Amino acid sequence: MTELEDARENLKDALEKIGEEDFFERLKNPQRFVEVNFPVEMDDGEKKMFKGFRSQHNTSRGPGKGGIRFSEDVNEDEVKALSLWMSLKCAIADIPYGGAKGGVVVDPSDLSESEEERLSRNYIDSIAEIIGENRDVPAPDMNTGGKHMSWMMDEYSEDNRELIPGVITGKPVEAFGSKGRADATGFGAVYVIEQIIEDEGLEAEDLTAAVQGFGNAAAPAVKRLEEIGVDVVAVSDASGATYDSEGLSYSELVDCKSRRGEICNTGEEISNEELLELEVDFLIPAAIGGVINEDNAENISADYVVEIANGPTTREADEILEERDVTVIPDVLANSGGVTVSYYEWVQNRSGEYWDEEKVLEKLKENSQGAYREFRDLRDSEGLYGRDAAYMIGAEKIVKAMKARG
Repeated sequence: MTELEDARENLKDALEKIGEEDFFERLKNPQRFVEVNFPVEMDDGEKKMFKGFRSQHNTSRGPGKGGIRFSEDVNEDEVKALSLWMSLKCAIADIPYGGAKGGVVVDPSDLSESEEERLSRNYIDSIAEIIGENRDVPAPDMNTGGKHMSWMMDEYSEDNRELIPGVITGKPVEAFGSKGRADATGFGAVYVIEQIIEDEGLEAEDLTAAVQGFGNAAAPAVKRLEEIGVDVVAVSDASGATYDSEGLSYSELVDCKSRRGEICNTGEEISNEELLELEVDFLIPAAIGGVINEDNAENISADYVVEIANGPTTREADEILEERDVTVIPDVLANSGGVTVSYYEWVQNRSGEYWDEEKVLEKLKENSQGAYREFRDLRDSEGLYGRDAAYMIGAEKIVKAMKARG
């Protein structure tokens, strides 16, 4: 099954469980989907054409919200699936947004920084008619970051002849961004883990975690896990993984990554596949989709799978994990920290009042743990699998908003 098929089937199941199956036809497709083709002048003067997308899944609960990714693998179905997940994620986090997503088909490693800037500006020009701080608010995603968002915000503002910082979130602090945004996705997931530790009466120092990834979301998660005392015994990137049963040092990993551009084998060299099957308390897939599937789900040895990546577990794998009583904290809950702090950034942009990092992270912790407790209570009271409970919460909030608006 594709990511979109998985997302739709899980949504359909959730709607049936809450008695709102009639809404499936209205929610299986985005409200609006655009494909754009636009030119970018390269450094040598050649003009190349690029294809981009923007999917606005559902805006009943507020403006669309979702990232923009630059990747050779961006395609229509992927963007539609990601926008559906964003609708659910915003509802579960109980922030007043709907779901959206966008992307450009490009290998960013082929571009100079000046070409990246022109690509970012031309892409935002091509979708400018359908975005806005009250319509659809993009943010960073795979292979994009603060600098791209700053360029896009600037381009949109220039086009409108006024400063409109609230049209884009995930911007650098120096360009109307929010403090705490860079750590938000990883920290939000670990705040959920902290609530689990408290609920179960566990001692953080006795626990282990393996993190697949060491990027913008995964690295802050490793940082926070170390801060609370959990031993991170394995991390990885595209080049491979490193394992140390005594725990890895976050500062050493960061130092090595900054020097070499990839994870150093400060422990034992293992593969990404071996990392997923380690006997740890918390397995945190935080890189790409579909890594836990029917081929390896029987070998997952962690007690908890906490999904920071989008769609890391396939529907077939879910069935196996449920049978094996592996506790899954699904992506639409676990990785909602980024969009939550994006919401705080949007609020700050619109009010003109900016908050310190302590306030931002305090509010994020309260929100993340509150969303988890709502999820936990439904899951445990109804004896549900984690993904089912999360989708039910998100779907019910969306349907209620659709009904309220007529």
